[in-house]
Amino acid sequence: MERESQISAFVSATTRTLLEKHVRATGLKKGYVIQEALLHYLRALDALPADAIVPLPSRIVVSRRSGEEIAKRLAAPRRPAKRLRALLKGDGD
Repeated sequence: MERESQISAFVSATTRTLLEKHVRATGLKKGYVIQEALLHYLRALDALPADAIVPLPSRIVVSRRSGEEIAKRLAAPRRPAKRLRALLKGDGD
């Protein structure tokens, strides 16, 4: 069994609340959830190309007009292109 060591970190009140809610719902220990999440994140950093990682915190800022256009498209998405539908059905190469 691997020897354990303790680390200390500051997290936001929101993160702490989410963690506590999750451990109450699942019965898992906080330390286990934190360790698994950290391992998952670090393994993803190793496995993915550097340009696939979006640094945190990250934000996309859009104008009001662009935001309204995004909301409109999300509310009424267009039908996928014929070639995409064929590909997803397995009719394409």
